[in-house]
Amino acid sequence: MTPAPLHLAGERLMLDPSGVVSWPARRSLIVSDLHLEKGSHFAARGFFVPPYDTRETLAKLALAVRRHGPSRLILLGDSFHDALGCQRMAPSDCAALTRILAAASEVVWVLGNHDPIAPVGLPGIAVNTFSDGPLTFRHEADPRAAGELSGHFHPKATLATRAGPVSRPCFATDARRVILPAFGAYTGGLDMRDPALGRLFPRGGRVFLLGPDRLYSVPLAPMRRRAESPA
Repeated sequence: MTPAPLHLAGERLMLDPSGVVSWPARRSLIVSDLHLEKGSHFAARGFFVPPYDTRETLAKLALAVRRHGPSRLILLGDSFHDALGCQRMAPSDCAALTRILAAASEVVWVLGNHDPIAPVGLPGIAVNTFSDGPLTFRHEADPRAAGELSGHFHPKATLATRAGPVSRPCFATDARRVILPAFGAYTGGLDMRDPALGRLFPRGGRVFLLGPDRLYSVPLAPMRRRAESPA
């Protein structure tokens, strides 16, 4: 995979096509919105979907951890789809997650709206906001913040191709922030033209669409121009 370098608050970050961010100077790997046990959450409510989302998400996360070899893993919230998700995990999935966490000497659970309490029985610290040097990590972006990495919105964007438009999860960036795509197997996406995302990038920025082996960079127009564009 070919990552894309990005500078934020004077720090060099690497955006990875898998949807994670590497911070080499701190040997940190940042990932958002795993939504583990989303399938079992819906199954308990009578909506039966294949129960393989946790396994697939963990396999992808394990690969990213092996490739980057971080000493610190920062999870930007909604790591579990609900507060009891950790308790519903199959023993084999719980063991797989424990192995992933053990590969890093430090684990930071940033709490989200789906998982507002710390996971039970897993290593690491749980915080609402985490800061290191000039960078701040939280689940949902604060419009006033700078040097911020967050998730929550599951951003996606559309790229025009010869075969027609292609919609993909994406990183959304400007000089103040990076919003990560959702990493979980059963997560949808919010289009970058949505006002909820537009207010965070009023002057535009850049999106990086996820491809199999590389990222596809596209300018993000200022909010007014996006509002005037046809749907």
